[in-house]
Amino acid sequence: MAGNIKSILERISGLQDDLETAVSEKAEKFRYSYEDRKIRFRKEALKWQGTFRTGLWRYVSGAGILTVLSAPVIYGLIIPFVILDIAVVVYQAICFPIYGIKKVKRSDFIVIDRHHLAYLNALQKLNCVYCGYGNGLLAFVSEVAARTEAYWCPIKHAGKLAAYHRHYPHFSDYGDAEHFAEDWKRNMARVRGEDVAEAKKD
Repeated sequence: MAGNIKSILERISGLQDDLETAVSEKAEKFRYSYEDRKIRFRKEALKWQGTFRTGLWRYVSGAGILTVLSAPVIYGLIIPFVILDIAVVVYQAICFPIYGIKKVKRSDFIVIDRHHLAYLNALQKLNCVYCGYGNGLLAFVSEVAARTEAYWCPIKHAGKLAAYHRHYPHFSDYGDAEHFAEDWKRNMARVRGEDVAEAKKD
């Protein structure tokens, strides 16, 4: 079973490498470079993108009245998002050093870059900034929660999950009392960034 999980994880890692290669090929096709978190488009690429931009008034008027009226509901979530952001940053800053868990790098998850695209109007750029923040924040929070779970309660659930985080496959099997203590120690070592093989020996 463990060997099968390892094989699956290796395949996932290989697919991620393939995805990175595909993204690099698209960067060349659409004439931009991405280095040190900075995007640089060639001038002719920006000019070409601009020809596909929908004007702001046309964009808003074509949205439909219900879509326009629902906007405050969407943007109102910024308040709980910011509160959640601050709370999780503070939690990680205080608790992770105590537990010895490696901190999650927030900037690896919250990426704001779509506003550089010349084929988006001002409102579309604002929407993309908001979505980048909201979804990136939830991914960041999920990783912080996942490392916490891996440290305190690394046990798989009995039922099937619709989705699970990257630490979940390493969790102890549900009901496996015999190996739980060893598995717990191994998962603690993983989120602390320690050598898992050494942790097994202790």
